[in-house]
Amino acid sequence: MLTANAAAQRSRPGFALDPYFYRSHGVYRKELDEVLFKSWLYAGHESEVPAVGDYFLFELGEDSIIVVRGGNGEIQALANVCRHRGSRICADPEGTCQALVCPYHGWAYELDGTLKSARGMERLEGFDPSGYALKRARCTVFEGLIFINCDPAAASFEKALRNIEPALSAYDLPTAKIAHRQNYAVGANWKLALENYLECYHCATAHRAYAKRHTLEAPGDDVAGENDRMLERAVKATGVPGITLEHSQVYGSSPDFGCCAHTRRYALYEGFMTGSRDGQPLAPLMGDFKGYDGGAGDFQFGPLAFMLNYPDHCVLYRFIPRGIADTDMELVWFVRGDAEEGRDYERDALIWLWDRTTREDQTIILRNSEGVLSRFFEPGPYHPEQERLCVEFVDWYLDALARRD
Repeated sequence: MLTANAAAQRSRPGFALDPYFYRSHGVYRKELDEVLFKSWLYAGHESEVPAVGDYFLFELGEDSIIVVRGGNGEIQALANVCRHRGSRICADPEGTCQALVCPYHGWAYELDGTLKSARGMERLEGFDPSGYALKRARCTVFEGLIFINCDPAAASFEKALRNIEPALSAYDLPTAKIAHRQNYAVGANWKLALENYLECYHCATAHRAYAKRHTLEAPGDDVAGENDRMLERAVKATGVPGITLEHSQVYGSSPDFGCCAHTRRYALYEGFMTGSRDGQPLAPLMGDFKGYDGGAGDFQFGPLAFMLNYPDHCVLYRFIPRGIADTDMELVWFVRGDAEEGRDYERDALIWLWDRTTREDQTIILRNSEGVLSRFFEPGPYHPEQERLCVEFVDWYLDALARRD
């Protein structure tokens, strides 16, 4: 069934996905195995685990990963599954501990996942604790951002990320502060949520506040002048030599599977210095920035995480499948590390634009889900420019489903 439907989809290049790929439980299980658990995914920021023993949980599908600061100071990613009889070890979404102790039968693990003690198991002849460490995921920390990959054979992500470092490092994300974090759950398949982010064909109609501020809402030829003028002044205005870097290797063009890395800078419309109601600054300038150029940095990390970075704050957007028809869209707002709420920024003003935009997304994604599951839906063609990334994603996705170990 999957092979036949994939072949039919490939026979219509440039067309939206058939409903089969959104509603099949078999496809969803295949996606978990061949796409999601073999890709590099954003898990969190290193400020969330500042001290040894601090942890938070990263949830994906039906699984849970413990992201913890180990005794040597390194960040570990461990399966939240006891090696005895499978109980979840950590129940709280975040916390601090000296060891990871299963509440069921008391098996205890060091912060690096090695089995520390298994109560009474010395009575089992030949029991070797070294064979029962918690299962590990790959973990990479880059510019303060924590990424994990559950495939032991996954390629290194750092090499791909180095290509966008000149543009990203200027924001000094390792010392940045999380000003706000919010989850926006939507009752729709993860691909519908992701495809919505990958295209701005809908922005002019569905996101009036966003479209008033960002030239990305228009075809490139229509706003070429605005972008050219912004790029001409960007380095001098911001004081950041690498700010105009453009690099894009995502989905099928990634150097290795699940290692998407992208950056480009695009203009805001005249009168807007940042993503605020009135166009005026919202917070102190990030990192190395010396001023505003009327632009914003667009970034992608892996297949499911993105950032929109203004000179005075950054907004990270990630998609997390929680079930075949349930997706978490989590947003994280970053400000300069020494910025104080109430003095240097107001939280409500800071989150206004992207909170509004994402709530609008919840509505349109849900309506999209209801429509594509209708017996009357017949997929139409993607827009050749403004939905180009959707085409690239679909091609990569179909290739991934056909992968064999």
